[in-house]
Amino acid sequence: MESSPHCAHCSLQAASASTHQTLDEMDFERGIWSAAMNGDLGRTQALLQKGTEPNQRDSSNYTALHYASRSGHEAVCRLLLDSGACVNALTLGRATPLHRSAYCGHHAVVRMLLRHGADPQLCDDDGSSALHKAAAQGHQEVCDLLIQHCPNLRNLKNKKGHLPYQLAPEGHLLQELIRPPL
Repeated sequence: MESSPHCAHCSLQAASASTHQTLDEMDFERGIWSAAMNGDLGRTQALLQKGTEPNQRDSSNYTALHYASRSGHEAVCRLLLDSGACVNALTLGRATPLHRSAYCGHHAVVRMLLRHGADPQLCDDDGSSALHKAAAQGHQEVCDLLIQHCPNLRNLKNKKGHLPYQLAPEGHLLQELIRPPL
């Protein structure tokens, strides 16, 4: 049988290489992770009501709460937390939902995660806390909130020996605001 873009037994044309998806990609799109990432509260709620585990991991070991937190979807985060999502779930790189929301500057989500017991002192594989992540992106409001919740974060060094204030953009007021007291 010769190779052809057409199926030998019907008139359907085979999909081009650019439209092929891996099983992981299809699982992601159909799963709770995509709904959470897109802020689709109704779909997330429907999946949970059908028995989807709120702490289910995707192929990268992320939970729906990681995706909702990173995307800043406060209502979806609240639903997931109220449904039993682990607030301190770790990815393969040891990032938590708090790391993700702090990095992206989602102040309201950071506040919610902290109120639900997120541990701001957890560090990822680079030794970075949520404060390191927020400082590196210049998210002053998030940094203020994290320091109010846990002042000792200012003194945590990552694996490269950097304190959070040292990662803030050069010349940014944030450097002075989060510098540890002498």
